[in-house]
Amino acid sequence: MPLQPSTLFDDEHEEFRAAVRTFVEKEVVPHAAEWDTAQHIDPSFWLAAARQRLLGLLGPADLGGGGSEDWRFRCVVTDELARVGASSVNVALGGLDDLVGPYLIDLGTREQQERWLTPLYAGQKTSAIAMTESGAGSDLRGIRTTAVRTEAGWILNGNKTFITGGSTADLVIVAARTPGADDAEGRDRRRDPFTLFVVEAGMVGFTQGAPFDSVGQRGDTVTDLYFDDVFLPPENVLGIEDRGFAHLMERLPMERLSIAYYAVAAAEAAFGWTLDFVSNRSAFGQRIADFQATRFTLAEIDTEVRVTRAYVDGCVRAINAGTLTAEDAARAKWWTTELLQRVLGRCVQLHGGYGYMREYPIARLFVDARVHTIYGGTTEIMKEVIGRELLKPR
Repeated sequence: MPLQPSTLFDDEHEEFRAAVRTFVEKEVVPHAAEWDTAQHIDPSFWLAAARQRLLGLLGPADLGGGGSEDWRFRCVVTDELARVGASSVNVALGGLDDLVGPYLIDLGTREQQERWLTPLYAGQKTSAIAMTESGAGSDLRGIRTTAVRTEAGWILNGNKTFITGGSTADLVIVAARTPGADDAEGRDRRRDPFTLFVVEAGMVGFTQGAPFDSVGQRGDTVTDLYFDDVFLPPENVLGIEDRGFAHLMERLPMERLSIAYYAVAAAEAAFGWTLDFVSNRSAFGQRIADFQATRFTLAEIDTEVRVTRAYVDGCVRAINAGTLTAEDAARAKWWTTELLQRVLGRCVQLHGGYGYMREYPIARLFVDARVHTIYGGTTEIMKEVIGRELLKPR
């Protein structure tokens, strides 16, 4: 829950919150640490989440989704996972509604939706999206994975890296360069020489690497994906050929707002844990909370998070209204994720030595949260998105 009663939610959302909280306490809290240690979320979780109708909240009801167009329901789930420090589970659940889902819903044919969304919403399959490459992280135009057309379909070659959930995904949306007519210097003349494809586990030539040994969010791992002459039939093209870059740009704001929302929810959770800690521990004959330095720090965190929450809530209303801009999503993403780093630094400090012990949620969140300023577009890229828009001729 936010630090203060939020005008973002109504009674229907709060009723939903109660059900989500019960689910999280039963199905997530007892297992989250085990999943992080194993670097794998047990498949039974997806089936349980499907039974609770938490998979595909924004997906078509006739395919097994929640049938809602209200992104605030996703926010409720994020709040409740942040409250218990379940970062890995949040990334995994959010990956369906905020990353993969929008592509399949907006761009997929009815046959593709029935083929892929239905088992995803049923918890029978998992998914991932593959954009990042070793030589093209935030620079998506630098993608070198290629898909070459043949008479029967496409041949995919290349590799992707840092793909969240990639080691166990049953289907992966892959952004690939589809070579066209080059100029004399070998440059592609088209503005958008990319196409999106769906690659399915088990396809010949498709290899899913082992999980990387990441610092945090170990339950939903990242890995390399390799494509060695993978044959893709025409029905595995997603969206419009040579519109792949545009398709990505159109959906990145939702991904970035999703990261931003979790960041502010996690900051609120960290503050709540810290407030409890300093109120119940003593040093030099008084509560830690009674030192003026502590009170000043708490006041700073409280104010910064409340102000940030107000901006993010506005972005949530905008995405529901269909008016969220790429620049506003970038503002939310870089500010909230950097704020989370500052909040956690102070909260760990107020915990003292206990803040460095993994048995305390503040320590686990401290390492889980570090990647937030990197994935989904680094802080520097977010500032570039904003700066370019500010300097456009009016």
